[in-house]
Amino acid sequence: MDVSQFDFELPEELIAQEPAPKRSGSRLMVVNRENQTVEHRRFPDLLEYLHPGDVLVLNDTRVRPARLVGVKEGTGARIELLLLNPLGGDRWEALVKPAKRVKEGTVVRFGDGKLQAVAQEMTEAAGGRVFQLQYQEQDLEILLERLGEMPLPPYIHRRLDEPERYQTVYSRAVGSAAAPTAGLHFTEDLLNRAKEKGVKIVTITLHVGLGTFRPVTAESVEEHQMHAEFYEVSEEAAEQIRVAKAKGNRVVAVGTTSVRTLETVARDHGEIRAARGWTDIFIYPGFPFRVTDALLTNFHLPKSTLLMLVSAFSSRELMLQAYRTAVREKYRFFSFGDAMLIL
Repeated sequence: MDVSQFDFELPEELIAQEPAPKRSGSRLMVVNRENQTVEHRRFPDLLEYLHPGDVLVLNDTRVRPARLVGVKEGTGARIELLLLNPLGGDRWEALVKPAKRVKEGTVVRFGDGKLQAVAQEMTEAAGGRVFQLQYQEQDLEILLERLGEMPLPPYIHRRLDEPERYQTVYSRAVGSAAAPTAGLHFTEDLLNRAKEKGVKIVTITLHVGLGTFRPVTAESVEEHQMHAEFYEVSEEAAEQIRVAKAKGNRVVAVGTTSVRTLETVARDHGEIRAARGWTDIFIYPGFPFRVTDALLTNFHLPKSTLLMLVSAFSSRELMLQAYRTAVREKYRFFSFGDAMLIL
């Protein structure tokens, strides 16, 4: 399957540069797979499409302030790191810019030397390196809160005045390099109203890393390799999902990360059960969904793995039609943009 089949024209002015004034103030496009219809609503209207007994699956990962700007020891050159995955023993997989200035043994200093990163081997990712971190603080996460910045996607060019707007209200487990953006629309009030309606709220974890936002450079979809990301599903979450499926109720995944976690566990274990590990699952048209019955997501980049996933869940033709409609109706795109519910 050719990657170009997932391309579409997107005017740059439709790329949202900042969050909506209110979390739940975005628009909601509702796509019905059976009827091939599209409705235009507001995000709080989501409650009208949720039924008692539905399970709403949220990814409770929290974005780590993992973007570090420092200087190369010896030259003072500006170096930027994005920490991705801890490898143990304070060794981290990271992306570095400009990568050509960072060879094996290069030392990068942050915060007047409060944190140092020593470059080790290269990784398969473009600009990827393994770094040995050195610091005096007892807790690296506390140090990153002081020295790090929120790693906003490259298509967002404005500084975020309220970093918490790039976190979901239910974020808990620190570990992501990017937000699970479909969840950014929820408020505590909306979640409480869903519970009052009889909707079960379940949290799972997938730490968003390179796998989710790495561009597809292959010409053929089948040739693309996903980067592994860590996930965890508790026994409590698994049990609620199993019960819902047994009763014929729907599992509504909030975000593509939730879909990838659920479908990974079902694929690897034959059912939803407590599990944790690393997934490099790549979902594109032809994928057999075992768990997900409905999907809440944002609007994604052309030719991205995320657009391929939602095309697999509906169809490529329906998704591209919906995206053309979104462009015509001037929906806001990407991380801080509007939402889509696929039923």
